[in-house]
Amino acid sequence: MSPSSRPRMNSGQLPGLYLHVPFCRSKCFYCDFYSVASPAAIPRWLQAVRAEMDLYREKFPRFDTLYLGGGTPSILDEADLAALFESIFDRFAFHPDSEISMEANPESLTPGKLKTLRSFGLNRISLGVQSLDEADLRFLGRRHSPGQALRAIEACRSAGLANLGVDLIYGLETGSLKSWKKTLDTVLEYRPEHISCYQLTFETGTALWKMRRAGRVRSMDEKMQAAFFIWTSRYLERRGYRHYEVSNFAAGSEFMCRHNLKYWRHVAYLGLGPSAHSLRGAPPCAKRWWNVKSVRDYCRMLAEGKPPLAGSELLSRDQFDLEALDLGLRTCEGVDMSILDEFPQSRKVLEQLQKSGLIRVDEGRARLTRKGFLVADSLAVMLGG
Repeated sequence: MSPSSRPRMNSGQLPGLYLHVPFCRSKCFYCDFYSVASPAAIPRWLQAVRAEMDLYREKFPRFDTLYLGGGTPSILDEADLAALFESIFDRFAFHPDSEISMEANPESLTPGKLKTLRSFGLNRISLGVQSLDEADLRFLGRRHSPGQALRAIEACRSAGLANLGVDLIYGLETGSLKSWKKTLDTVLEYRPEHISCYQLTFETGTALWKMRRAGRVRSMDEKMQAAFFIWTSRYLERRGYRHYEVSNFAAGSEFMCRHNLKYWRHVAYLGLGPSAHSLRGAPPCAKRWWNVKSVRDYCRMLAEGKPPLAGSELLSRDQFDLEALDLGLRTCEGVDMSILDEFPQSRKVLEQLQKSGLIRVDEGRARLTRKGFLVADSLAVMLGG
């Protein structure tokens, strides 16, 4: 099949809208997402993000997902949340069956905010629990207690939320499988529809990275990390969750995060707010652009009537295909074999990976096994050459 005739993963799908809320009360020790540890600039940011919406209101006619991420979107008070959603829905159209998601932290998610969010159609929350162990929470620099996390889960259920995601972190130096199992078992009592299990990483420049450089903390060794990963995958699958992406589990296909699936499937998305990225089109017209990583510059540029761009690029066919390979292999869907045909060496490498039990091929798609998920990034590089 020629590149021009090969079906594209993003054909016929509506784009998603992402809005970055770059505010936190304090910076978690492991976090490398852009945020500022002060809510002082929220009024200026709200004004600026409305101006950025106006730049795109005629260019993206309709979306079917909305995702508020951060930072800590739940840091906004009820009035600011209402104003933000009103601004979004005044400027953009959404499919009636849209997924409306928001990230939240337990200590800042109140029944009043949940009521406001539900009134604007919010139907999914990703709750940053991370751990139910007090010592782990202190190690990670989290502001909430285990009790606050459980009360936040209960509040979501009381608000009638039927699509609840819980985010967890494992792989702490002092973490034990017993402690990790206890956290999972407690979370499972509430039967969340989605669970994200992230392995702790020491991203350059974060507080934890600096502490490791100073010898104050250590990372868990690779063998133990692999053991935690495999055990977690098997444990959650036995309890009815589908391991649909390297770090993500859903209680059914209808509970997979539809917005994040757009990233992994190369579907178009518009990102608003400081540091947000956007993608639209396919080669030779595939374009990616991204905003400045500064609340101050973001607000200033929009006040001056300028797009808050930091850069942009046109993606070549090779870049697009390599990204499709890399992103697709992270999911249970895998990649269409026609994508592998774009890389001359891939068939030979694929045979080796199949023999090693890292990849299986079925229904015309190459999919990573549980063991393959462990090394997903390196496998994409091997296949893409």
